[in-house]
Amino acid sequence: MAGYQIVTDSTTDITQEMVGALGVRVIPLCYTLEGKTHPDVPQGGMPITEFYNKLRTGSMSTTAQVNSEEFVEAFTPILEKGQDVLYIAFSSGLSGTCQSALIAKRTLEEQFPQRRVEVFDSLSASMGEGLLVYLAVQQQKAGADLDAVLAWLRENVLHLCHWFTVDDLNHLKRGGRVSAATALVGTMLGIKPVLHVDDEGHLIPVSKVRGRKQSLDELVRKMAETAIDPAGQTVFISHGDCLEDAQYVEKRIREKLGTQDLHINFIGPVIGAHSGPGTVALFFLGQHR
Repeated sequence: MAGYQIVTDSTTDITQEMVGALGVRVIPLCYTLEGKTHPDVPQGGMPITEFYNKLRTGSMSTTAQVNSEEFVEAFTPILEKGQDVLYIAFSSGLSGTCQSALIAKRTLEEQFPQRRVEVFDSLSASMGEGLLVYLAVQQQKAGADLDAVLAWLRENVLHLCHWFTVDDLNHLKRGGRVSAATALVGTMLGIKPVLHVDDEGHLIPVSKVRGRKQSLDELVRKMAETAIDPAGQTVFISHGDCLEDAQYVEKRIREKLGTQDLHINFIGPVIGAHSGPGTVALFFLGQHR
């Protein structure tokens, strides 16, 4: 049976070290800041702390999805080597990237009729997508074939929980997630929204709490409510240039739930352009999203 390569995109927000350890291929999205377009790769863009500092001082960043031609270019060498492709895509509820990959799939399956290109919609974002990729690779490393990994993904994708909080409501306002009035009043009163990614892969506000620490504690509370075997699973935390807050969430999870395997990384510029500095996001397997 032919081998297969797991491919994903840069919105997974996993570290370069983890990308190398997992052996996955990562296709970059792009972002534009101050008139210059950068690929979302560590060696091709500006330092991530500089990116967030520019957002803090009022610069706005826009993002672009991967187009079908870029997918064809990325997948072709894999197929030429005699391998199939399993692409785990950024949520279709947040980007057209998954649709571009499906267009590329049809093109390539005509060119390589003996090969498979499978596109799986992660319905996930940031290190939620990254955690799904991480867990899929563990299945692959344990010997699961392409169909078995696809079956595992379909069974587990809606157990991949995403919980976010943001420090600045104005970034959500720009993205249409909250109204201008809500952003103004919330900022004045110190209201911090708690959001999640729903079963359709959309980012949805769920609740509001007063104060930063309370919003971080709320993420831990959400995990305590629904996590499956919290002490025994792998948990990812991403942050918008606020490492101490992410470490606070990590510490609370270790203390309250006994989780040992936690990984923290920056929210990359594509997701960060929409969530803004000060975002903290928590990802784990739960009974439901």
